[in-house]
Amino acid sequence: MGIIIKGTGSYVPEKILTNADLEKMVETSDEWIRTRTGIQERHISTPEQATSDLAYEAAVKALANANMSAEELDLIVVATVTPDHSFPSTGCVLQRRLGAKNAFCFDLEAACSGLLYSLETAFSLLKCRDKYKNALVIGAEKLSSITNWKDRNTCVLFGDGAGAVIIGKDDSVDYDCIVASDLHSDGNYSEVLKRRSGGSRMPDTAETIAEGLNCIYMEGKEVFKLAVGAMVGAAKSVLAQSGVAASELRYVIPHQANYRIIDAVAQRLEVEDEVIYRNVHRYGNTSAASIGLCLDEINSSGAVKRGDYLVLTAFGGGLTWASLLIKW
Repeated sequence: MGIIIKGTGSYVPEKILTNADLEKMVETSDEWIRTRTGIQERHISTPEQATSDLAYEAAVKALANANMSAEELDLIVVATVTPDHSFPSTGCVLQRRLGAKNAFCFDLEAACSGLLYSLETAFSLLKCRDKYKNALVIGAEKLSSITNWKDRNTCVLFGDGAGAVIIGKDDSVDYDCIVASDLHSDGNYSEVLKRRSGGSRMPDTAETIAEGLNCIYMEGKEVFKLAVGAMVGAAKSVLAQSGVAASELRYVIPHQANYRIIDAVAQRLEVEDEVIYRNVHRYGNTSAASIGLCLDEINSSGAVKRGDYLVLTAFGGGLTWASLLIKW
């Protein structure tokens, strides 16, 4: 018996915010954004949509793709930094709406590395307990709710969306979908990428909101330097652990932060350009949702088949970083 990827799903809000739209909001230009990030547009939720709404749409598609009912789920993990509430968890909100009455649920916060942390967690629970058969793992973010739309250095980067993956036990296979993993954190760099207010250290007030402290803060140059080295190192680690060569990979799927980071990762891994998957130009940086969006795209398009190897690699606030070697 193996644990395989049984289904994927994704969702992005209907509203598209283009670079031309941003030109009307802050001092920027389409050319500036494209040349520095590769981003052309991003999807933005309506005021009425919450993270659980995005997650629900992705989950419904993943269940349909897996030909499963919600009652067959034993576990739901939602990776997010933009939960509906501080509590209850977005996972519990999602459970109620799906009718997944047999699942236990929780949220996991590891910023842009959240989906990979959550996949490793869910996989490990399935692996070590016979009673758990199927897990729904979702990366979902409404980053527009914590974006400073007056800060041209950050507001051009982020978008909203959700990507879902269902993993589960299958008697017909003799391999596991996670072949190797490499997860890390370094709190010494927690100040370079964070949301400064909104927690118990600094609760939101009229003053903190007026100063934009409730929004994403990022030291871009420092993050770029740390992100590339961390993602490349973790990716090389899972290849070394498994004995799988880079030439055997169907895809490398980096966290979709921006083209410069993705291109630097590709160069250092020394893989062919067509192996590197990119969709950041259409969605922007969707944090924990980004790799899930990619996985659903390649699955839905038939670009991946059973037995293919993929390296997933991500980096986020914390700092956190991770890589998984996946066998589809």
